[in-house]
Parts: sequence; C-alpha cells; structure tokens
Amino acid sequence: MLMRTDPFRDLDRLTQQVLGTQGTLARPAVMPMDAWRDGDSFVVELDLPGVEPDSIDLDVERNVLTVRAERPGRKDDDTELLAAERPRGVFSRQLILGDTLDTERVAASYDTGVLTLKIPVAEQGKPRKITITRDVGRDRQAIHA
Repeated sequence: MLMRTDPFRDLDRLTQQVLGTQGTLARPAVMPMDAWRDGDSFVVELDLPGVEPDSIDLDVERNVLTVRAERPGRKDDDTELLAAERPRGVFSRQLILGDTLDTERVAASYDTGVLTLKIPVAEQGKPRKITITRDVGRDRQAIHA
C-alpha cells in the first residue's frame, strides 16, 4: 500500500479554496503525481519537466522514499524577465511506503519530463490461499478453498 502525507499540500488546498485558484498565495503543484497498482507492483509517475536526469536523487530510508530534483534558475544577466510562472530551485517529495512493498527492488526511469517509479509488492504482501483442515474423528482432512 502506498500512503501519502504532505501537510503543506493540505494547507495549500485550503488556501486555494478560500482565495480561489487565481489568488496570489496559491502556488502551483511542483511535482504532480499519479499512483496506481498494476498487478504485483505500484507505479508512481511524477511530472518534472525541464529537469535534467542527473539532478534527480532518489533515496529510500525505512519506508520513506524521497524524490529530490532541481530546476536551475536563469543565469543570464543581460535578459529582462517578463514572466516567472515556472517554479525553479530544489523540489522534494516524500512517499510513505507500506510494509507490503519491496523497497529493495524499486526501479526508476525518466523520459520526456516524467519520472516513473515501479515498486513491487513484497512476497508477504501478495494474496495467497490458505488450506483449511477439518477434524473427522481422529483423522484430519485438508479442504482446499
């Protein structure tokens, strides 16, 4: 199971609801994410347009997967900035992974601005059949469900 907690995102949502999405305090989602289960693995996609693959850093510590990426600012001193809507700097996002996921086998790929993570379900997290036994006198018989 994949769990997500971000108290600042909840505060941003509340601010956007109160001020509207056009309010000056509403900041854009820096690392939008989609997550779903596909068979025996979870797939997470994070949008990171304009980020160089070398600037992406993934760490797993216990059940927390941290994604860090950097989109540098413009360094041209001769230009006049007319609009600055694209966030720049270092971005970070943490995903709390359930105990049933195999954090040792996380796979990551980056293509056209999308970071894709595949997190397999650990063997102990996969569904399995349990044999039920029934006592018949002194003999036990297995019942396959």
